Amino acid sequence: MNISRYLLTFCLTFMLAFSFSAYSAEVNLSKAVNKAGKQRMLSQRIAKAYFFLGNGVRRDKAKQQLQMSIAEFKKNHSELKAEISNQNVQKMLAFVDIVIEEYIELAGRPYSKESAAQVLDMSETILEASHDIVVKIEALANVAKPKIINVSGRQRMLSQRIAKYYIAYQSGFKDQDSINQIKKAVREFETALALLKVEKINTPEITANLSRVTLLWRVIRPFFMDVEKGGLPVTVFATTDKIMEHMNNITGMYVKAAA
Repeated sequence: MNISRYLLTFCLTFMLAFSFSAYSAEVNLSKAVNKAGKQRMLSQRIAKAYFFLGNGVRRDKAKQQLQMSIAEFKKNHSELKAEISNQNVQKMLAFVDIVIEEYIELAGRPYSKESAAQVLDMSETILEASHDIVVKIEALANVAKPKIINVSGRQRMLSQRIAKYYIAYQSGFKDQDSINQIKKAVREFETALALLKVEKINTPEITANLSRVTLLWRVIRPFFMDVEKGGLPVTVFATTDKIMEHMNNITGMYVKAAA
């Protein structure tokens, strides 16, 4: 009888310990998906700030944003290297190690058409690598909640990506690819926003923040869909940043909901 009771106690303790371990892993991976997702946004924010600074639009704000984005990218990168031991993730992080220094050096140069073209190109490389890291970490979790964190977090990146290509177009990169990239990002942002609005784990606070994003989006969307006309770069800068801030808050709420 005592042995049976001992075995029962042992089994229950083991099951609770295993459940706690799995729970902790899921929370950590949810946070890692959020952190890696921020890297996508920062890859675009660095380039956007470089273009705004180089074109004399919100110079002080753009300069501060450029410096802070570089510092945050490097901090997040170091933390991800320390937190995620998976070899496939580590390989991509090692690749980012190589390319990020070149990207930072380019973004620190005085603005020129040649340097701007290189910054645009490098921002795409860093974005692609960062997205691959997000997908790999998300796959480690193998649960639904980190997926919605990825979707929400990607909205931060899209807000900055749209602004990046918008100011690049106004800066003289008036090619069809810039227009196509803006309109593609607009479609992706709207598709994801619709998906987030009907997400089952939405709290009243998440819903309220999504409503604020929707209102801001309605104001700014016409500028992107008619980018050829140009104008009001300060409005684009401020509004896309506000959207990014709301989406960052929303993503943080999804991380808490995943706990």
